[in-house]
Amino acid sequence: MPIAELGERARALRDQVGRAFIGQPEVFEQTLLALLAAGHVLVEGVPGLGKTLLVRALAAAVGCSFGRIQFTPDLMPADVTGHAVYDPKAESFRLRRGPVFANLLLADEINRAPAKTQAALLEAMQEGQVTIEGRRMPLPAPFMVVATQNPIEQEGTYALPEAQLDRFLVKVLIGYPGLEDERRMVAAVVDGKLAADLDVSRVEQVIDQAGLLAMQRGVAAIRMDAAVTDYAVRIVRATREWPGVVGGAGPRGGLALARLARARAALDGRDFVVPDDVRSVVLPALRHRLLLAPEALLERQRPDDVLGALLHKVAAPKQ
Repeated sequence: MPIAELGERARALRDQVGRAFIGQPEVFEQTLLALLAAGHVLVEGVPGLGKTLLVRALAAAVGCSFGRIQFTPDLMPADVTGHAVYDPKAESFRLRRGPVFANLLLADEINRAPAKTQAALLEAMQEGQVTIEGRRMPLPAPFMVVATQNPIEQEGTYALPEAQLDRFLVKVLIGYPGLEDERRMVAAVVDGKLAADLDVSRVEQVIDQAGLLAMQRGVAAIRMDAAVTDYAVRIVRATREWPGVVGGAGPRGGLALARLARARAALDGRDFVVPDDVRSVVLPALRHRLLLAPEALLERQRPDDVLGALLHKVAAPKQ
């Protein structure tokens, strides 16, 4: 797909989703970058900030099948992937597919379920398939998981396993909207409506499954110079030696930077990656891949603080 057409479609997606998801432009942009890079998204924020609304609006705009799983403490892995049920008429077992068989899957409040249920998504996120009763079943393409989670300090939450965190291409932080955006949200909801939610019926379909796959292939074809690749790798390696970090980003961190930087270049209408593309995606790509030392946590440091300081130390190649 030509870069000009790719950028035009991405802008159309942004406009349509903006009809329902008001404000928070960085949240949507980071989610869009992950979509173009064929990755998965973890969205963190307190309840009521529009995390579910964002995914519903995005699903309407891309014209793909949509599935939703509400994670709860008693949710079982089979409730996610599916299971075999006995059919008395046929006197045999048949497979009942779970909600994971969708192009866009919303895993709502994923950190309210125990680890074994969260792990049910690992195979799906990494390999695009699930195994039910020993039978491997491919998931529809494209396949994207958007998981929402509440801050782990809230009651009834479980920390996600590191292996699962690493499979999310980005972690997006969603906060409270600005004053003007919040006014627009309230006005949109109370204007002649009974439901206390924004309307996604206004969102029009911009592309279909084939169009989205073409956009993803176009992003994957964007050139990345060896010097820019080296810059991304040096950033990732620096996280492993940074003071106050006991667990840095693994190799998937470098891959995430490269994939997201290509998507960033595509949104800017370029068929090549520059160092600024890498810098712009460091926070969403790496913040969930760092494990801070207890002393750093006591000093109220956050992964974003560490990554911000790190970017000032790692020299970028000259453009």
